[in-house]
Amino acid sequence: MSLRRNARPHPVPLLAGIALALLTLQLGNWQTRRAAEKAALQAAYRVAAERPAQPPGSKPPVEWQKLELRGEWLPGRSILIDNRVHQGHAGYHVVTPLQIAGQGGVVLVNRGWTAAAPDRTQLPRVDNPPGAIVVTGRVRHPDAKPFLLGADTSSGPVRQTLDLPRYRAETHLPVADFYVQQTSPAADGLIRDWPEPDAGIDRHRGYALQWYALSALATALTLWYLWNAFRSPRHDQRKPV
Repeated sequence: MSLRRNARPHPVPLLAGIALALLTLQLGNWQTRRAAEKAALQAAYRVAAERPAQPPGSKPPVEWQKLELRGEWLPGRSILIDNRVHQGHAGYHVVTPLQIAGQGGVVLVNRGWTAAAPDRTQLPRVDNPPGAIVVTGRVRHPDAKPFLLGADTSSGPVRQTLDLPRYRAETHLPVADFYVQQTSPAADGLIRDWPEPDAGIDRHRGYALQWYALSALATALTLWYLWNAFRSPRHDQRKPV
C-alpha cells in the first residue's frame, strides 16, 4: 500500500472563494475612494466658507464659492422645487432669477425653504421685493443626472428638480450654468438652513472595513480549503506481486 497526495481540489469552491475575495476587495476599495472623495469635498467646502464673498468675475465660479450678487428679482419667474423636507415637514425650495446689475446676466437663487399646504393645489406665495438688492450665497451646480422616480413632466411653477436647460427654454432668460444658495438674511419668511455637505466619511470607511473583513475571511477560507485539499491523503490499494 502507498500514499499519494490528492492535489486536485474541486474547481467550483476554489473559483467561488477567489471571486468572492476579489469582489469584496473591490467593494472595499470603492468605499475607500468614496471616503476620499467626500473628504476632499468637505475640505473644499470649509476652505470656501472661510473666504469672503466676492462679486461674480470673468471666470466661472467653483462649487461652494461665496458670491455677492447685486441686482433685482425678476417677478413672476420663480419656480418651486418640490419634495424638500425641513425638520420632518414637506415643502418647497423657492428659486428666483436675479438680474445682475450692470451685466445683463441672470443667476438663479435658491432663496430657501417654505412649507407646503395640506392642499397641494394651494401653492405658497413668495414676495419678490422690488428694487436693487444684495444677495450673498454659495455657488452650487445642479446634478447632471438627478435621481427621479419618473420623468419630470410637471407644468407650472412646481418642479421635481432644478433643470437649467429646461428653465432657459421656458423663460428665454440667459441664466448662468450655476445657481446660488442664499445665505444672507431677508424678511421673506423663508428658511435658509443649509447644512454642510453630509460627507459621510465615517460611514464609507465603516463599509470599507466590513468589505475588507469579508475579503479577508473569503481569502482565509479559500486558503484553508486548498491546504486541506493538498494534505488529504488518498490510499491506493495495490495487490502484492
